[in-house]
Amino acid sequence: MSDRPRRRFDLIAFDWDGTLFDSTKIIVRCIQSAVADVGGTVPSDKDAAYVIGMGLMEALAHAAPDVPRERYSQLAERYRFHYLAHRDDLSLFEGVLPLLEDLRARDHRLAVATGKSRRGLDDALHMAQLKGVFDGSRTADETAGKPDPRMLRELMREFAAGPERTLMIGDTTHDLQMALNAGCASVGVSYGAHEPSEFHALEPRFIAHSVRELHDWLLANA
Repeated sequence: MSDRPRRRFDLIAFDWDGTLFDSTKIIVRCIQSAVADVGGTVPSDKDAAYVIGMGLMEALAHAAPDVPRERYSQLAERYRFHYLAHRDDLSLFEGVLPLLEDLRARDHRLAVATGKSRRGLDDALHMAQLKGVFDGSRTADETAGKPDPRMLRELMREFAAGPERTLMIGDTTHDLQMALNAGCASVGVSYGAHEPSEFHALEPRFIAHSVRELHDWLLANA
């Protein structure tokens, strides 16, 4: 008989930025630069980090409340300009690939649920050489921004996984609230955009302080 722990979750959905991809600091700088470009009040690091995980337009509107709505498209264009200028500086967190490989070896279905656009996620997956690693994905522009549970619910329908068999992993309160809204379990990671002290009210099963901790917990408990 195998001594491998019984699989508790059929579907494991990951947030992207700040969870798998080491991009939080650069995203914060890009948001701040975009707001400055259009003449808005530049948000603090904390305020810029708070919106990571939301859909792009919602995030920029929240980060720049004094920028008029008619300039949102320009704000988004400037954000994309700065982000593209830095995309070669971005990479997966160390240890992410072995983690994903071990989960696939245990026959978990793996997905991405992200506030990025479809184009942005596809570019990132290509850059990170992750094509074929994930079984599915949903983005904010094709569903709804977090914490709306639509992207998780669509993934659950796609893979015939009930909420009790689905786990969401993310670095923001938006991710964990989305999991609650979808009736799913969650795990938070503390090395991304939001302070882990904010996670407890959202009832994550675990808070990982490194990819290694996340890897070990998933192998033992997922």
